[in-house]
Amino acid sequence: MMSSSLNAFRVGISFVTMCIFYKSPVHSLQEVSPQKYFSTLQPGKASLAYFCQADSPSTSIFLEELNQAVRPLQDYGISVAKVNCIKEETSKYCGKGKDSMKAYLFRGNILLREFPTDTLFDVNAIVAHVLFALLFNEVKYVTTQEDLQNTENSLKGKADIVFSYVRAIGTQEHRAVMEAAFVYGTTYQFVLTTEIALLESIGSEDIEYAHLYFFHCKLVLDLTQQCRRTLMGKPLTTLNIHLFIKTMKAPLLTEVAEDPQQVSTVHLQLGLPLVFIVSQQATYEADRRTAEWVAWRLLGKAGVLLLLRDSLEVKIPQHANVVFKKAEKGVPVEYLVLHDIDLIISHVENNMHIEEIQEDEDDDMEDPDMDIQDDEVAETVYRDRKRQLPLELTVELTEDTFNATVMASDSIVLFYAGWQAVSMAFLQSYIDVAVKLKGISSMLLTRINCADWSDVCTKQNVTEFPVVKMYKKGKSPLSYAGMLGTEDLLNFIQLNRVSCPVNLTSIREAEEYLSGELYKDLISYSNVSVLGLFSPTMASAKEDFTEAGSYLQGYVLTGIYSEDDVLILSNKYAVTLPALLLARHKEQKIESMPLVGTSAQDMVQIITDALLEAFPEITVENLPSYLRLQKPLLILFSDGSINPQYNKAILTLVKQKYLDSLTPCWVNLKNTPVGRGILQAYFDSPPPLPVLVLVNLHSSGHVFAFPSDQTITEQNLILWLKKLEAGLENHITILPAQEWKPPLPAYDFLSMIDAAAPQHPARKVPECMKETDVQENDKEQHEDKLTIRKEPIETLRIKHWNRTGSFPLQRAISGDIFDVITRSATGIW
Repeated sequence: MMSSSLNAFRVGISFVTMCIFYKSPVHSLQEVSPQKYFSTLQPGKASLAYFCQADSPSTSIFLEELNQAVRPLQDYGISVAKVNCIKEETSKYCGKGKDSMKAYLFRGNILLREFPTDTLFDVNAIVAHVLFALLFNEVKYVTTQEDLQNTENSLKGKADIVFSYVRAIGTQEHRAVMEAAFVYGTTYQFVLTTEIALLESIGSEDIEYAHLYFFHCKLVLDLTQQCRRTLMGKPLTTLNIHLFIKTMKAPLLTEVAEDPQQVSTVHLQLGLPLVFIVSQQATYEADRRTAEWVAWRLLGKAGVLLLLRDSLEVKIPQHANVVFKKAEKGVPVEYLVLHDIDLIISHVENNMHIEEIQEDEDDDMEDPDMDIQDDEVAETVYRDRKRQLPLELTVELTEDTFNATVMASDSIVLFYAGWQAVSMAFLQSYIDVAVKLKGISSMLLTRINCADWSDVCTKQNVTEFPVVKMYKKGKSPLSYAGMLGTEDLLNFIQLNRVSCPVNLTSIREAEEYLSGELYKDLISYSNVSVLGLFSPTMASAKEDFTEAGSYLQGYVLTGIYSEDDVLILSNKYAVTLPALLLARHKEQKIESMPLVGTSAQDMVQIITDALLEAFPEITVENLPSYLRLQKPLLILFSDGSINPQYNKAILTLVKQKYLDSLTPCWVNLKNTPVGRGILQAYFDSPPPLPVLVLVNLHSSGHVFAFPSDQTITEQNLILWLKKLEAGLENHITILPAQEWKPPLPAYDFLSMIDAAAPQHPARKVPECMKETDVQENDKEQHEDKLTIRKEPIETLRIKHWNRTGSFPLQRAISGDIFDVITRSATGIW
C-alpha cells in the first residue's frame, strides 16, 4: 500500500514495442532503433518492449490493440513507442520463434517480468497487465479466506481496504480496478482475487459478476471485530469505482439546519439522492442513532443528513419525519412519514431503480450530465500524486511568517486549499513557474495552505481557491485573474517587472518602445505594446489612460507619451490627439486609433479587443475571450494546419470589413481532438475536412455549413454570406438554448470551516477594510493570536452555505481540464 517503490516509476513510464516489417500505419507510436531505446533507459522509468524478427508470425492484431492503448496509457504518464530491430541485431530480446512472441517489462535496465503476447490480447489486457505488474506493492492478490482475513487484521486501525473480485486477469473489470489502484493505492490497500470460493465466503450473491467491496477497517481497533463491508452496487468501471470511493470519503452523517431544498453535498454532485432524518431537541440522541444506522445502510447509495427542526428558519410539515431529495435539479423535495428504517431504505432503493431504468432508456438519446466541476481535475491530481515537486523553490507561509515575508520583499503568494482538487492541480503549475524563474527573478514565490491558516486567508479577502496575489512594497496587493496555467502566470509575473503605464520622456525612447527594443526581454510575454499619445494639457485623458494601464498591469505593456513634441509622433502615424498606437511585434506593424471622449473603461475594452487575433486558432486559453464578443462564430475545422489559400481569403475579408459582424476562427483537430465531437453535434455524419460552418451561438442557435462542393475563396464566401443574410440558406441543425455551468454552485469554504468549529470563530475582516490595512491590523494583534488547526471530523455541522458565483470559464485550469471546457463548447456551440 503506502509504498515508496513506485515513486520513481510515476515520474515517467515508457511503454515500448519492438517489431519489424509491420507496415500498417501506427502513427501514434514513436519509432526508435534498439540502440536508441536501450541508451535512453533511465533508472526508475518503466518500459515494455516487444521484439520480433522477419520470420516471426504476424503481429498486426497485437499492434492494433497496442495502438488503441496509446491514449489511456498516456493518461497515466506512459509513453508508447515502436522500436525496430535490425536483422543483424544481437540483443537476446530479438529472439526467434516462440521467443519472439514475448513482451518484456523493464524498470530502467532491470527486467521485471516477461509476458507471452497472447496474454496481452486487447487494450484492456495491456493496460491491466502493465499496471498490475508495476503496482505489485499496492495491490495484494489473495486466493484463500485466510489470506484475506490476515490482510484485514493487519490493517485494522490503520487503513481501509478496497477488495475486488474479477473473473480473470486482463479483463475490462481488472483494468478498471488497476486504474483505481493507480489513483487511490497510497490511500487504501487494494486486494484482488479471481477465486469464486473466496467471493462466496463473504456472502456475495450473483457470483458470476465482478464485485467490489469497501472494508471500513481504519476505525476498527478491536482485532476480534470484523470490518464493516460496503458493496458497490454498480458495474465495475473506472468511473463507477471513482464515484463509489468518493462517497466512502464523504462524512457518514451531516447535521444541517436550513431549508432542505437549498442543501447540497458531494452526494448530489455524484448523482445520489439525499435523505434527511428530521430531529428535534427532545429526541435528538435517538434521532441521531437512527440517522447513523440509516447512513450505514445507504452508504454508497445516498447521503444521509440530520435535519434540526428547532433551528430551521423555514417550516416543514409537522407530521414529516423524513425528507427525500432527488439529485435532479429543480425537483421539489418529498416530505414523508416513514416510521421504519426498512421503509426508508426501500423508498431510496425503489427511486434509484426507477432512475436507473430511465437512464438506460435515455442512454442512446443523450449523455447524462454526471460530471462535476472538479472530477477531471481531481483525477489528474491523484494520477500525479507521486510526482516529486520541487516545493523548496517556494516559501511555505504560516500565520507567524505571512506579514513579515510579504512586507520584507516583493512576493507572489498562492492561496490554496490542500484538500481541493483545483488547488492541488494548480500547485503543480505554480511550481513549474518557480522552476522557470529560478535564478532570473527577484520575485519571491510563496504559498499558504488556507485549510491550515484560514484566518490569514480571510484577512486577505480570500474565500475561494486557488488565488494568486502579488505584494510589492508601498502598493496594494494585485490579484491575478488570468488562466490557471504555467505560461499565463509566468507572463503575468514577468510583465509586472515594469510598472505600467511606462512614462516615456523622448521621441527616441518612444520609438524604441514601439519597436520593442526598449523592453526586448519582455516582448515574448506581450506581443502587443500599447502607447498613449497626449498633449501636455490633456490631464483628464491622461488620467483615464493611466487608470486603464494600471488595470491591465501584468497582461499587456502600456506606455504614455505627453511631451511638448508629441505632435511629431502624431503626424508620423497620422492620428489626432489623444490617440492610441498599437505595436504588433510579430507582424511588425503599428496601428493607430483616436481616443477622443473615451473613458478609462472604454480604453480597457479597446486595448483588450486589440489583443485578439483577426483569425485565431481556438484554444482553451483564448476561447472565453472570443465568446465574450457575443458574435456568431465562423469556424473552419481543419485536420492540421489550414490551407494558406483559405487563410488568405478569410484575412482579406477581415481587412475589407466583410466579417465585422462575425468572429472568424479555426480549430485544429489534431491539437483539439474534441473538435470532432463538436462536428458530430453539427452533422449527422462526419463531413470531409476542411469544413466551414457559421454558428449563431448567442441568439437562434442555428448552424450553417459552407457548401462542400465549393472552394473557400473570397468571392464564394461573400456570396454565401449574402445568401445567409437574405435567408436563402437552410441550417443544418439548431443548438439547444442552454448554458454550460457547474451543476452546483461554488461555496464559501472558509465560512464552512468556521461553522464546523464555532468555538473558534475566525476573525472576520470588515468589507470596507483594504488589504493593506488588514496586514497592519494583523501585525498589531500578532502577539496574542492563537494558532488554530482545523482537523477533519466525520460529522460536519453546517449552519450556513454561502453561495458564490459559478466558476468562471476564464478561470478554468488548463491542461487536463481542457476536455471539460471543450466538451462544454459542444453544448454551447
